[in-house]
This record gives sequence, C-alpha cells and structure tokens, in this order.
Amino acid sequence: MSGVQTIGVGTDEGDQRLDRWLRKRFPQLNQIAIEKLCRTGQIRVDGARAKPATRVEAGQEVRVPPLPEAAPVPAQSRPALRESDAQMIQSAVLWRDDHIIALNKPAGLPSQGGSGQGDRHVDGLTPALMFGYKERPKLVHRLDKDTSGVLLLARTDRVARRLSESFRARTTRKIYWAAVAGVPSPKMGTVRFGLVKAPGHGRGGEGEKMICVHPAKVDQTEGAKRATTDYAVLDSLGTRVSWCALVPVTGRTHQLRAHMAELGHPIIGDGKYGGSGQENLGDGWGAQLGGEISRKLHLHARSISFDHPVTGKRITLTAPLPDHMARTWKTLGWQENDVPADPFADDA
Repeated sequence: MSGVQTIGVGTDEGDQRLDRWLRKRFPQLNQIAIEKLCRTGQIRVDGARAKPATRVEAGQEVRVPPLPEAAPVPAQSRPALRESDAQMIQSAVLWRDDHIIALNKPAGLPSQGGSGQGDRHVDGLTPALMFGYKERPKLVHRLDKDTSGVLLLARTDRVARRLSESFRARTTRKIYWAAVAGVPSPKMGTVRFGLVKAPGHGRGGEGEKMICVHPAKVDQTEGAKRATTDYAVLDSLGTRVSWCALVPVTGRTHQLRAHMAELGHPIIGDGKYGGSGQENLGDGWGAQLGGEISRKLHLHARSISFDHPVTGKRITLTAPLPDHMARTWKTLGWQENDVPADPFADDA
C-alpha cells in the first residue's frame, strides 16, 4: 500500500480527463475505483474535489490517497515484443544513465496508446528499455505521433515524480525545429493565442483539432486555455519556406502546429492545420512544398535541458533530425551546425 501522494500534471499531460490521467499513472485502478475515490473526496485537484470527467491541466497538482500496489503482470500474459520492434526502440536511445533514458522518438510512433493508435507505441515498447532493471521505465512527457525528437523516460517512480515537478515548474526547456511555409515577420516573436478544442468528431478532425482564440477573448470563451509560444527564424529560402526554432512556454495539445498555422505559416507536412485551403504567407500552397520535399510533418523536438533530479547537474540533450527532415534540409541547403543551439539565449 502506497502513502498519500501529490503528483504534478506534466507539461505534456494537460487537457485530458482526470480518470484517463489516473489510469495511465496507476494501471491497477479501474473506472469504478476512480469514481468512488472522487465521490468520497479522496482524489483532489489543486485541493478541490473533482469528478472523473474533470479535465486536468499542466501545472495542476493531484492528491492521490494510499493505493494498493499494482499486481505484477505475469510475463507469459504480456504480448511478446517483436525483435524488430525491440531493436528499433533500443536504437532510438539517445542517452541514458541509472535514472533516466532519453529517446530520439521516430516520427510516426505514438508516445502512448489511445484511440486509433493501435498497440505499437513507446509506452508499449518499454520492456525493451529495462536494461537490467526490474521495472519498465515511465514516460514523463509526450510527443505527438508525427513529431520526432527528444523524449524522456524515468527509470524509477521517484525520478518520474521529480522530472514531472521540473516540467510543472518550467525549469525544463525544450526547443523544437520546424520548417514552415513562408517567413514569419518579425523574425523573432511570441504567439499568445489561446486554444480551445473544436467541437464534434467529423472526418476533418473536428474534436481532435485545436482552434486559436484571440488573447482578449480567452476568458470569455468556454474551454479555452491560454497558450504561449516563442519563435525565431533561423534561415529561409526566399519567401517560400523558413527554418524556425519554437519554444512551447505552455504545453497545450497541438500548440506549436496551431500557433504557426494561425500566423499564416503552417508547419510543412501538417495536413490537419495546414491543408491546401490554409492561408499562408508563402505562395499559397498550404503546408506542402511539393517536388522532392517529404509530405511528412516537419516538426522535431531538437533539444531538451533539465536539472538532473539526482545529481543536480544541468543536462542538455540534442537529437539529430529524422531522415525526412534531414533530406529537406539538404535539398534547401540548410546546415544544422550553422545556427545557435538556443537562438533565444542572451548571447545568441
């Protein structure tokens, strides 16, 4: 039986139902148990009673009462990992020590299972990342399925809690690289549009798509959340396409994709937010460049900096571009080493 826990909602864990968040954290809890704990006030969000359908947001704290330990899953009942999948996820390891594993997540591989995601995802492949430990490593944040780049996993519960706290306190810094249509002006700025989930579940992605809301109207828009993104143009090819660094100050669903599309500069390959009808300030082709340029999403979690939860040392990890983006960079004549690691730093 565990003790009372207060767990922070990570930067990439916001905007989801409380019951779903709990089931991911505590697989031993079923829906009936969660409903009972909420009904009796044993589970609280920021000190207040909450319902299973309450949506949790990054930065909130969830009080969890003592829970029975999760029963170990018999090895024979777990579906065996394909050797090719085990090799793939092991080859994605960017860095590891006794406490943390960092992956360069491939584009197209979901971080976790869920609606329409199937059973092949990072969380499901963690048995191949145990490297002699008894427990599987745990995700402490997420990347969208089609976004590649640095993804952290904690090798113990204690480290997972500390990393989640650092995400909540925003001491962890993530820099993304993207190729976007056109060239944003000014070449460095901040986007502050709020985000609200689109209604419905249509074929066009409604219900899974975020809509931007003017900052002045966020408080008057039901369900809207404030969101902030810093951006900087690193290079460009005429007025057609540019290489941008993006920093998500907040961690909303699809934040970078929605913000860049709202500016009129959708991320290349983003069919959801930058389809052919999407206005952009390039030559009007939406988020596709055509020719030899890949139609895949050109969004990559390039680097992450954090204070190591055990040693206290500041760690910075950098992930090489995925193949489709590396080919685009070569085609456009862009060189990875020609730009500052952090263009937002005072001395950049």
